[in-house]
Amino acid sequence: MSKSSELFEMANALIPGGVNSPVRAWKAMGGDPFFVVRGKGCTLTDEDGKIYLDYVGSWGPMILGHAHSEVVAAVEEAARDGLSFGAPTRREVDLARMIVEAVPSIEKVRLVNSGTEATLSAIRLARAYTKRSKIIKTIGGYHGHHDALLAAAGSGVATLAIPSTPGVPDSVVQDTVLVPYNDIDAARDAFARHDGEIAAVMVEPIAGNMGVVPPQPGYLETLRVLCTEHESILIFDEVMTGFRVAYGGAQELYGVLPDLTTLGKIIGGGLPIGAYGGSHEIMKRVAPEGDVYQAGTLSGNPVATASGIATLQLLRSSGFYEELEKKAQKLMRGFQKGADDAGVPIQINSVGSMMTVFFTDKPVVDFASAGAADGKRYAKFWRSMLDQGIYLPPSPFEAFFLSISHSNRDLDRTINNAALAFKSLSE
Repeated sequence: MSKSSELFEMANALIPGGVNSPVRAWKAMGGDPFFVVRGKGCTLTDEDGKIYLDYVGSWGPMILGHAHSEVVAAVEEAARDGLSFGAPTRREVDLARMIVEAVPSIEKVRLVNSGTEATLSAIRLARAYTKRSKIIKTIGGYHGHHDALLAAAGSGVATLAIPSTPGVPDSVVQDTVLVPYNDIDAARDAFARHDGEIAAVMVEPIAGNMGVVPPQPGYLETLRVLCTEHESILIFDEVMTGFRVAYGGAQELYGVLPDLTTLGKIIGGGLPIGAYGGSHEIMKRVAPEGDVYQAGTLSGNPVATASGIATLQLLRSSGFYEELEKKAQKLMRGFQKGADDAGVPIQINSVGSMMTVFFTDKPVVDFASAGAADGKRYAKFWRSMLDQGIYLPPSPFEAFFLSISHSNRDLDRTINNAALAFKSLSE
């Protein structure tokens, strides 16, 4: 038995399912998960000493690669000064300034501890600001595990085929209005059916938790118009896309500005953090300036903010995103050629350095079409790649994430092994 399998057996006796976040258990893929000892650049090393090329990147934040020397140095310096104070620090102000300068719609920002906290807080603020209760969310969109937005969720909920609302009272989800992603008519109909009741639309501007699904032309623009017309708050969940698809996030990429934005992942450089922000007018309602309460002892943690500052400084370097996207395009072209040569139908959805391979011959534009793809075939492909030391997302409903540390040699190795994996699927 491998060391990882031994650890997983021990973990199952101590932790529900043996993991502290469900997708890590690999239930949809089969087999026992490996346990990581260290990460460096674009690689992970497990307890048994096996090294993997990593295309998960801690689910997005490791855009620079693991253990980047400048980020590690910033963390070490901050840690020597103390791990937590529960009091203001200069780094909180510096990181807030960088976020406000980068994200077009944010004039004020509040730091929190996770993406889930950010989306929860944004919903509370939107409801208080509009004096309404109902929230529109997309089917298959995942915005954290809090009650109001867990209905019809993607990510691990979809991967494990878990009903979205056990433990969530009906009285909570009855204010959640579900619509398909990319469906303009459904969004219009939801506003018409609940006229004067919609506090906010919560949407991933690029869906990433049903696999990567880009917005169709006009979709985000229509949501912006509808929210303006109905005096509702448009919330972009950029926990995944913020600083990932562009320095200013998806809203910079598409030129559509929300009223509130939620952030996470990259702004901590791999350490726990989140944020929500918007205009002065809306954000002034947040306590202690206003009456909408939200707090957290570890919010603005000095080590997390140090990591985030160092990361964002590196992302601002000239040509960073252009180079990263070239790598993603190379990987995508290589995967497509390998599948075509093997006669295996796939659809590759990508934006910037995010991508998903769907095993289907039909376009994937929403959760229904993502769910219609062949998940069992993805699992076989995933297992074949893992056997060759290439770690892809252990779910057909998640994104591949590239880092700047993936070299052309790493990409060539991945493409060549993918071609063999596709060929094995056709035999």
